Amino acid sequence: MSAGSHPTQPEGALVTNGETAATAEKESMDSDGNNEELLEGARRQVEFYFADSNLPFDKFMWTLHTANAEHWVPIKTITSFKRMREFTEKGHDFILRALRGSTELEVDEKGENIRRRTEVVPPKGNFERSVYAKGFGSEEPGMQKQLEEFFEKYGKVNAVRMRRMDGSKEFKGSVFVEFATMSSVETFLNADPKPTWNGEELLTMSKGAYCDMKIKEKGLRGKAAELRKEKINRKGFNAFRDMEDASKGKANGKKREKPEIYLEFMGSKIRVYDDDDTAGYVKEEDIPFVKGATLKFTGCGGDANFTEMKAPLRERFARVPYIQFSKGDDQGLVGFDKALTEDEIAYVKENLKTVNSNEVEWTIPDEEEERAFQVDRANFAARSALSRSQLRNGSSSRGGRGGGRGVGRGGGRGGRRGGRGGDGHRDKFKPKDKDASPSKPAGEEQSGEKRKRAVEPDGGPDVGVRGANVPTITVAKKVKTDES
Repeated sequence: MSAGSHPTQPEGALVTNGETAATAEKESMDSDGNNEELLEGARRQVEFYFADSNLPFDKFMWTLHTANAEHWVPIKTITSFKRMREFTEKGHDFILRALRGSTELEVDEKGENIRRRTEVVPPKGNFERSVYAKGFGSEEPGMQKQLEEFFEKYGKVNAVRMRRMDGSKEFKGSVFVEFATMSSVETFLNADPKPTWNGEELLTMSKGAYCDMKIKEKGLRGKAAELRKEKINRKGFNAFRDMEDASKGKANGKKREKPEIYLEFMGSKIRVYDDDDTAGYVKEEDIPFVKGATLKFTGCGGDANFTEMKAPLRERFARVPYIQFSKGDDQGLVGFDKALTEDEIAYVKENLKTVNSNEVEWTIPDEEEERAFQVDRANFAARSALSRSQLRNGSSSRGGRGGGRGVGRGGGRGGRRGGRGGDGHRDKFKPKDKDASPSKPAGEEQSGEKRKRAVEPDGGPDVGVRGANVPTITVAKKVKTDES
């Protein structure tokens, strides 16, 4: 451009005191700023996938990590993840630019694969650096990201894990959050004013305090209490634990085969499965749906005393029903082991008019709600059945999952019976199980240590599912707080 010349303006452009040039410069700066934010977001997301706090506990990521001897993972696989969509739209070059700026990850020469720069090591103190928070309501699109941003206000976050219902996978409205430092934990727990979500104050505590609260609520002691705490702390896949188990297996010669376990539920015998992702579950297609075997109560005022509810029900029903109730809710569900007759429904309404000293309304839930409820019951029963089987055979759980999900809501031995590890109430009524026999499937456990009983079709008292055999509502207590 020659001296004295001026840049040519677009046809029709109006320049006033240099506003056009200034605006263009500002838009360019904003664009660069946005790109930097996106680059940082993409980099942090991928770093999370490979982090010590996630990689060894994410079965799919661990499979990718170990599929290659040098631990290279295809970038195209990582960018196919749901959380990467907003970054993938920018193109492969954008992703490479983000990843090459990482100090924790390295990209190969062709720009096709990525891996960690360091070896994976077992995280230390992650339990102590974790907190529990409840009060987030129902799940909404993009909630995972919103939660991460929310907790980042208190310090660096390693992971935010949304807690979900077994079976339905519905969000419980509560989370476990692992902070990077203890100072962040203290900042969060001692925040003044207390953390709120949508204007409502959250229930917050350390993860350790949450475990102690659950153990106390369920009346667990000794081994049952230990298994319960380990279940909460070590739920899910754990690469370090699996490697340790494999090492023990080699040392012992050969790996012991797992016995098949079956569960009596709603009149049917169902196979209980146990794999790396879920300890103690049943396939939904195997669960028989019995319509009309559930009643719903509304108006209890946020609490329910299972002992009081059991008394009148025990007078009429051979197996005390399974009760599902979350503290703070105004309603709950009561599940029976068969479809109810009109007379039985009338009996419940007449003899259980109040719950928590409040007059309640009894109704029949719709089919969708009842079906989901029965799936939950069956899975609770499965976890408890597996746990009892492991305890009886001398192993706390799969090589270290210790009671893992097996303890389920049924607690240790005694499950809902209130016995050792019941729901916190000592059940004085222990009717004998007419069906129990030495030849019963493994799903039918011992109560105490001397008497066998079938694992309640509902999940059984012994089962996380209340009401097995003598499904004492105690069992339901496990669900009382819905582990939330």
